Amino acid sequence: MSTADEEDIISVCANCGKEGDDINNICNKCKQVNYCNAACKKKHRHKHKKECEEYVRLAAKRAAELHDEELFKPPPPAEDCPICFIRILHTGWGYYACCGKVICSGCIHAPVYDNQGNIVDNQKCPFCRTPYPETDEAVERTKKRMEVGDPIAIFNIGNGYRDGLDGYPQDYAKALEFYHRAAELGYARSYCSIGYCYHYGRGVRQDMKKALHYYELSAMGGEEVARYNVAMHEERARNYDRAVKHHMIAG
Repeated sequence: MSTADEEDIISVCANCGKEGDDINNICNKCKQVNYCNAACKKKHRHKHKKECEEYVRLAAKRAAELHDEELFKPPPPAEDCPICFIRILHTGWGYYACCGKVICSGCIHAPVYDNQGNIVDNQKCPFCRTPYPETDEAVERTKKRMEVGDPIAIFNIGNGYRDGLDGYPQDYAKALEFYHRAAELGYARSYCSIGYCYHYGRGVRQDMKKALHYYELSAMGGEEVARYNVAMHEERARNYDRAVKHHMIAG
């Protein structure tokens, strides 16, 4: 329907049949019928109740179906290592703030040879060959990566506030702020950390419903730990079929 057609639609009161642009008192539950005023809404309530409840039930069912379609879709593939171009496993990688690259463990620990074929000390970034920094310099590199919108750097600073490390004071609320920033930039692991904050009441009031919400967002982004947490929630709720699906995806 075009915008012009939408503008031509005239609202009609579901109770008295009055037409006009001022028929804008909408049913609070289904949002599908309009009334002249609160009096018409109240008078029509007993006639509309069954239809309203059925519409709300079907809408909720469809919303749950669409949510499950997203939740149980195969997660997005992990990144490839920029050196060997092999898919990076969940636990087998490292992040380098010098260049902002995520590199697989194989390339991190691979021996480096000089021109004569001798193994040399490998104390440089495997990708950009920048020497490993001291602690203070590493913190500054991470801050610089944060300034250019690197979500992993932002997430790592959040971890610094969470644990009170790298010169950051322990501040769960501040950590949560950085986790949200990283999540908005698409870093799925941040959603898992937000879930932990709500799960254990760190920097925010404990709320398992919100914790599950963020675990699911993280799982949909490919975070296996978050997927496992969702599976365990389903097990505790005795939704074993759903729990098995999550475990299979996480595995």
